[in-house]
Amino acid sequence: MRERRFGRLGWPVSEVGYGMWGIAGGEGGWTGADDASGAVALDTAVELGCTFFDTAWIYGRGHSEQLLGELLRRYPGRNLTVATKVPPKNRVWPSAKGARISDVFPDDHLWSYLRMSLDNLGVEAIDLLQFHVWEDSWATDPGWQRTIQEMRERGLIRGVGISVNRWEPWNVLKTLETGLIDAVQVIYNIFDQAPEDELFPACRELDVAVVARVPFDEGTLTGTLTRDTTWPAGDWRSSYFVPENLEASVTRAERLAKVVPAGVTMPELALRFILEDPTVSTVIPGMRSVRHVQANLATGTAEPLPAELMAELRRHRWDRVPTEWSQ
Repeated sequence: MRERRFGRLGWPVSEVGYGMWGIAGGEGGWTGADDASGAVALDTAVELGCTFFDTAWIYGRGHSEQLLGELLRRYPGRNLTVATKVPPKNRVWPSAKGARISDVFPDDHLWSYLRMSLDNLGVEAIDLLQFHVWEDSWATDPGWQRTIQEMRERGLIRGVGISVNRWEPWNVLKTLETGLIDAVQVIYNIFDQAPEDELFPACRELDVAVVARVPFDEGTLTGTLTRDTTWPAGDWRSSYFVPENLEASVTRAERLAKVVPAGVTMPELALRFILEDPTVSTVIPGMRSVRHVQANLATGTAEPLPAELMAELRRHRWDRVPTEWSQ
């Protein structure tokens, strides 16, 4: 597994990391999660060289963090990088335009969830603490700035990140200029190429790490969805893939399937496309089985894609704007 430098923090992290949303299950998550098989998948990832693990308190209401904490204790000698996220106090994803940061990330809320995450993970300090939603209008608010600086000074966190709202890669640019943000987590894939326009140049200039999330477009870029695909009640995907979105997503996946080279799977192509951009520090596919771990981490040793294929993939860009179902 190749490694990349994690922005100005300088950490060496695996090109392919581990996104831990789906592994936790629970309300608002993905159905089918199982702790036993999840632990085996996590162990396999470590053994194959994965060193970056991204979780959040909201993933299973702390359960995903606890699973990661158990992994850390099973591998005390490994240099594993841990990233987690503080949920918005008002539980609104994405954040609403005009929302006040005092209602979303007040000081006492940030401290409370930092303590819970430290306890769940069983660590003395979190490598990367991220805001789980963001509005760039909050950039100059002194409250969050003071809080994260104190957390750093007390040695409770080593870096600060922002998880940018879906399809809003521009909604963090002013905040990056404060110099207080070390990493940005953003949706970036064959369809969602907009981060290349403004966000990636800003991150290169400021030496801010980029964590690419949703590499498979919530499943569309696995090539397994059909217009008849359904999910169990309570599964987050049932609210995301409303008929309007499912139809459009499958249509675009079918179009993409025509250019996938022989001997390459669509998920492999999706990950390799992302890793073609050196601005990306790591990509975090969600993985719940050993089979998926093995397949996804293998892309960390794959050769670059041909220029002609990259040019073709760029024609599959799909610019979207947030809507009531996009969350």
